Amino acid sequence: MMTCPSLLTRRNILRGTIGLAACAAAPVWPQTSKSSGIGRTLVVAQIVDNTASQLDVSRDFLIGSRAAWQGINAKGGINGRIIQHLTLEVDGSSASMRVALDVIKKTPNCVVLSGTAGDRAASQLVALLRQDQHNIAHVAPWLQNSDLDGDNRTFPIFASRQDQIAQALKSLAIMSVPELGAIYASAQEYTRYRDDVERASSALKIKLKSYKPTGDLALLGKSLTPDTPRILLFIGGTPELVQFTQGIDKQAQQRYVVALADVNLQTMLQMGAARLTPVMATQVVPMVNASLPIVKQYRETLARLYDEPPTPQSLAGYIAARYTSEVLNTVEGIPTRQSTLQTFQRRNTVDVNGFRVSFNAQGRSGSYVTQSMITPDGRIVG
Repeated sequence: MMTCPSLLTRRNILRGTIGLAACAAAPVWPQTSKSSGIGRTLVVAQIVDNTASQLDVSRDFLIGSRAAWQGINAKGGINGRIIQHLTLEVDGSSASMRVALDVIKKTPNCVVLSGTAGDRAASQLVALLRQDQHNIAHVAPWLQNSDLDGDNRTFPIFASRQDQIAQALKSLAIMSVPELGAIYASAQEYTRYRDDVERASSALKIKLKSYKPTGDLALLGKSLTPDTPRILLFIGGTPELVQFTQGIDKQAQQRYVVALADVNLQTMLQMGAARLTPVMATQVVPMVNASLPIVKQYRETLARLYDEPPTPQSLAGYIAARYTSEVLNTVEGIPTRQSTLQTFQRRNTVDVNGFRVSFNAQGRSGSYVTQSMITPDGRIVG
């Protein structure tokens, strides 16, 4: 088995993509009959997107999942069976996703896919599993698009992007915000999410102005006019939001930015984001300083294994793995792909030490949405 240092920093993990799968995972390949542990081992596969637009979410989500599986193994694994955590990177292309899925199909004892990150990879994998009719459970992915809910192999446990938008706008409506600007990081976000934003704003009677992406987000921030709404909803990732705030900070008029769960406020500060503009972000897990048992366990495990600050994205990865393990523990007999899938398909309500997973009629659990904020003096508060 390949080994890794017990303490890793975000900087080391982000330094390059080569070697991530080797270090963050412990792949199990075909072994001889003399291998003593093969009958006592289960493989859990995790696919992560290493492209620039997805990297920040994927890395933190992976850190949380890996910490959880190490903690689970330290306590005896799943009914006495050690978990081997197989991590596979994809580059955003359909071809790389196909290669990753083919590896998983050929991996002995691989019984479940858990914690696919980010949203693009999760969406691609849902489509590919449908196409192949491959019977393996796809559990707790970072799947933001609710249009893909209802698949009988996929079990999303976090609030969708549509739910996040609705919650963000609802909080603004309570504050009697009359109008809102919607900024899209790219043409892809504009095409995919404009209708969702417009429906949510219409339902809450908030006037909406949408701004098409120009390619240069800093320039867009600088070019906002006095009649641009003071509160802006940003649809995109962390690097794009950093660029936008660096432009918007050049303006005399104070504005406020609301982002969604793909944005990592901790990373924004590390990347040198401008601080004159307050930034709020939705998150689909509790605050990382919450007193819930699952959050306390996450903080303790993270501190023991990593030189890393807690983030909502790594907490989500931790919860994804813990939920997967809770259900695996209920599989009768030795888990197989088929028996594991059947157990997840019951969609039983599970309390993961204070984080409740309860599926709705559309096949998604996760209406939990809260918000945190970067203050002008550089603090993150919730």
